[in-house]
Amino acid sequence: MEKNNRNTFSGSIGFVLAAAGSAVGLGNIWRFPYLAAKDGGGIFLVVYIVLALTFGFALLSTETAIGRLTRLGPLSAYGAINSKFKFVGLLACLVPAIIMPYYCVICGWVIKYFLVYVTGQGEAAAQDGFFGGFITAQYEPIVLMAIFLAAVAFIILRGVNKGIEAMSKILMPILFLLVFGIAIFSLTISYTDETGVMRTGLQGLAIYVIPDFTGMTVKSFFAVVLDAMGQLFFSLSVAMGIMVAYGSYMPDDADMNKSIGQIEVCDTLVAFLAGVMIIPAVYTFMGREGMSASGPGLMFVSLPKVFLSMGKIGGFIGTLFFAMVLFAALTSAISILEAVVSSFMDEFKMSRATATIAEVIITFILGIVVCLGYNKWYFELTLPTGSVAQVLDIMDYISNNLMMPIVAISTCILIGWVAGPQTIVDEIEKTNHTFGRKAMYTVMIKFVAPVLLLVLFFKSVGVF
Repeated sequence: MEKNNRNTFSGSIGFVLAAAGSAVGLGNIWRFPYLAAKDGGGIFLVVYIVLALTFGFALLSTETAIGRLTRLGPLSAYGAINSKFKFVGLLACLVPAIIMPYYCVICGWVIKYFLVYVTGQGEAAAQDGFFGGFITAQYEPIVLMAIFLAAVAFIILRGVNKGIEAMSKILMPILFLLVFGIAIFSLTISYTDETGVMRTGLQGLAIYVIPDFTGMTVKSFFAVVLDAMGQLFFSLSVAMGIMVAYGSYMPDDADMNKSIGQIEVCDTLVAFLAGVMIIPAVYTFMGREGMSASGPGLMFVSLPKVFLSMGKIGGFIGTLFFAMVLFAALTSAISILEAVVSSFMDEFKMSRATATIAEVIITFILGIVVCLGYNKWYFELTLPTGSVAQVLDIMDYISNNLMMPIVAISTCILIGWVAGPQTIVDEIEKTNHTFGRKAMYTVMIKFVAPVLLLVLFFKSVGVF
C-alpha cells in the first residue's frame, strides 16, 4: 500500500505517552470509581483487567495498526483498506467531532473549579447550588470553554512533534505524580461523624478492591461485564478515530505490540488509582451513600463537599485534584481534536492550520449550543435507555452509545472477515517484531469482540 509523507512521533515513548494521555481522561476519573463501587469492587476490577487484556487489546491493536498501515487519518483510513468500508471512516471522524464540543464545555467547568480552589475560595464550591448556578450562567461557561479550546488548538497547531508529543512528555509525568500523590493521601485520612462512627480511607479502599458477591447473580454479573466493556471505550480511546490517527504517526520501526501493552498498563493503573483517590475519600466523609454519584455530580458536587470536610488541607487537596483533572482533560482533548484535524488534512488536502481552524470553529459553535442547553435552550428528552437528557446528554448518547459500537463492530467485520486478521498481524510483526497474543487476537477480532459489541449496542438502544 502506497503511503503518504507525514510527520511521525520521534519514537515509541512519544507514541505511548500521547496515546496514554488520550486514554487518561475524565472517564477514568469520574466514571471508573463509580462503576467499581457499584459493581462489587474487586469483581469489577478483575473483569475490567481481563477485558482490557483481551477485548480492549484487540480493538486497540487493530486501530493502531490500521493507522500505521495506511498513514491516514480515520476519515480516509478505512476506505483505503476496503472502499466499501469508507462509511466507517466517516463515523469514526464524526464521533470525535461530536464529542469535542461538549468535552470542551465540561473542561471549562474544570477550569472554573480549579480557579476557585487556587484562589482560596473552595468553600464556596461546596455550597448547594454553586454548580447549578454556574452552568446555567449565560456567559461564563462559554468564555471558559473558549479558553480551553484555544489552548488545545494552540498545541495542535504546533504539530505532531512540537505540539502533541512535546506536551505529552511534560503533562503525563506530572499527571502520574499528582494521581499517585492524591491516592496515597486518600488512604491516610479518617473522619468521625456526628454519631461517633469513625471511617477511614483504608476502609474505603477495602470496599474498592475486595470483591463483594452480595446479591450477585448471572444477570448482575453480565451487567458488570457490559459496564466494564463500555468503560473500555473511553479508557482506551477506541472506536473514535483517535488511535487510527495516532497510529498513523507511529514510526515503522517501533514495536507496536510492546507499545500497546504499555498503554494498557498506563491506562489501567491510572484508572485504578483514580478509584483509590476518590472512593476512600468519599466513603470516609460521606459514607456508602456518597459513593452512588458519578459524572459531573461526583466531580463538581460531591468531591467539593469532601474537600470542605477535610478542613484546612482540603483547599490544597482540591487545588491539586482539579489541576490533575485539567491535565487529564487537556491530554484527552488534544487527541480528540487531532483525530478530526488529521482526517481533514488527509481527505480534503488541507494544511494543518486550515484544518485546525475549521474544526475549532465547528467545535466553538456547537459548544455554545451545549452551554445554552443549560439555560436559554433548556429542554428534556427521554432516551431509549429511560434516562432524561438535554443537549449535552443527547450528544453523548449519540456518539458513545450509538456510533462508537457501530464503528467497533464494523471494524471487527472489516479486519476479521474482509481484509483478514493477518493484515494487522503483518503490520505489527514487520521489522522483526513479535506479536505475543496473535492467536488470542484472531479469535477476539473474528468472533468474541463482535458478539460482545453487538450485545453492548442492543443494551445502548434499550433492547434489554
